[in-house]
Amino acid sequence: MTDLLSRHSFVELGARQRARALLDSGTFRELIDPFQRVMSPWLSRQGVVPQADDGVVIAKGSIAGLPVVIAAIEGNFQGGSLGEVGGAKIAGALELAAEDNRKGIETRAVLLLETGGVRLQEANLGLAAIADIHAAIVDLRQYQPVIGVVAGSVGCFGGMSIAAGLCSYLVVTREARLGLNGPQVIEQEAGLEEYDSRDRPFIWSLTGGEQRFNSGLADRYVADDVAQLQQTVTALLQQGVPAQQRSRQAEHYLARLNELDASPHIDAATVRALYQGERS
Repeated sequence: MTDLLSRHSFVELGARQRARALLDSGTFRELIDPFQRVMSPWLSRQGVVPQADDGVVIAKGSIAGLPVVIAAIEGNFQGGSLGEVGGAKIAGALELAAEDNRKGIETRAVLLLETGGVRLQEANLGLAAIADIHAAIVDLRQYQPVIGVVAGSVGCFGGMSIAAGLCSYLVVTREARLGLNGPQVIEQEAGLEEYDSRDRPFIWSLTGGEQRFNSGLADRYVADDVAQLQQTVTALLQQGVPAQQRSRQAEHYLARLNELDASPHIDAATVRALYQGERS
């Protein structure tokens, strides 16, 4: 109980607070802040109130003295969905970080992913922006690690789950969820018998942070605590670029899938046991 009370929840923080919490004290500097009023031009036309930062916070600073750019998505605005402006902010920040590295400035990146994916109100514009983010991650990770953090409570879905998979390292908490499609989408398309979006234990057993870590789709599994997350991100930044990026291991994951016998019912615990055996 004492340990629990001493923790400072990361999940309960907003995007700007999360970025500030990870950066070294006094180094937080926001780029394109809300006072510049760079927001989506499309939402108001559809009767949706826009947000002055379009739900994305870009901050520069340092972590353990290392130059870092942080892109934090605000899950409380439109479910963390990404449109033209928010997506361009993230892609632009990553592209500038890659350019820094080509100039000899070793800038790393941390993505705080709290998103349902593309913003439906902006459709193709949002999809194009997410594609730009994917390309920018792949470019930057040649030079420095790109660390993704999925903490909760929205999770990381849609095209941005692919962005999470492209990161050099991925950090998750118990409260996190990660998947290509969200629970409501799966239920809508496959039916209630296939996937009950209201069954929270079932959802977390399949797409929760612990399961994703045990399945080898995340690199670190940490408690919902600012200090622990900061320590984990710092250690990964100092570790540098991994010997092999996860997205370059497609054949390995396909081979693992081919080993599964889909004829009997396989529950989450069985899948977890298979991957834990592989880790040992």
